[in-house]
Amino acid sequence: MGVYSDKRMDLKIAFSGCLMVVLAMAAIASTEDISSTPTLRVKKVKGKKMCDKGWECKGLSIYCCNLTITDYFQTYQFENLFTKRNTPVAHAVGFWDYHSFITAAALYEPLGFGTTGGKLMQMKEVAAFLGHVGSKTTCGYGVATGGPLAWGLCYNKEMSPSQSYCDDFFKYTYPCAPGAEYYGRGALPIYWNYNYGSTGEALKVDLLNHPEYIEQNATLAFQAAIWRWMTPIKKGQPSSHDAFVGNWKPTKNDTLAKRFPGFGTTMNILYGDSVCGQGDVDSMNNIVSHYQYYLDLMGVGREEAGPHEVLTCAEQLPFNPSAPKSASTS
Repeated sequence: MGVYSDKRMDLKIAFSGCLMVVLAMAAIASTEDISSTPTLRVKKVKGKKMCDKGWECKGLSIYCCNLTITDYFQTYQFENLFTKRNTPVAHAVGFWDYHSFITAAALYEPLGFGTTGGKLMQMKEVAAFLGHVGSKTTCGYGVATGGPLAWGLCYNKEMSPSQSYCDDFFKYTYPCAPGAEYYGRGALPIYWNYNYGSTGEALKVDLLNHPEYIEQNATLAFQAAIWRWMTPIKKGQPSSHDAFVGNWKPTKNDTLAKRFPGFGTTMNILYGDSVCGQGDVDSMNNIVSHYQYYLDLMGVGREEAGPHEVLTCAEQLPFNPSAPKSASTS
């Protein structure tokens, strides 16, 4: 019995050793999967190298030859940026997560979202986009636990709508659906029937009749926000993405209006004179502070955000000046 027991013990030790080796190899493979997406296909098209990396950067694109977002921004970093989003006092507990963000982002990576330029620019763009998201979904305040900037993604919808957000001017193009409410929802909150209608058309989802989908599906909410980031508000104007990564070349009029490529102009595009052209107001500084905070947490450092005139829109003239609601056509 003793010899049998010893042999059985030896087998257990040997099996245990093999198991540890297998687990270690699996862990290494898993790490490699997270940190580097393998290039599945490379092709020259009109002299340009194009790549297809499968699920995360699908379809031949010059941008898919660069790092993808999961190469430099992983789950633990997302958790660091939004540490308070699932605390009991938050209003969207369990809604927002890393997987939803990456799944939505994957659709836009072939277009350059988070895949334009080198690693530094890529990380800065993700921080910039999430800086807007964090500032628009925060429930942080001055003495909040962890600091006021740790509370991004606290909301996924407007809690106390001040109006119905149904504009009859668009009754022929984006008519308000019976029973539908068009209050703010999402990562970059969507308001008004016409915005739900145009976003839904772009995403091929019936948001005009079902605006509630945005508060029911985090991937769709992130997708709508990234689409807004990647898409100009009007023809002839840059998207936030193009203004940030430097694809946009300002005209003489832009320069006179103090609009320069960088984070400041993304605020001008997204919010206009509700935030910009008013000096260093709190509404603008709050968005800037989220961006700088996320740059620090991602290991980039806020010093990479650029000088005041690039980082802010304090002195910029708006692309689309506000008009009285009765005269609004967009």
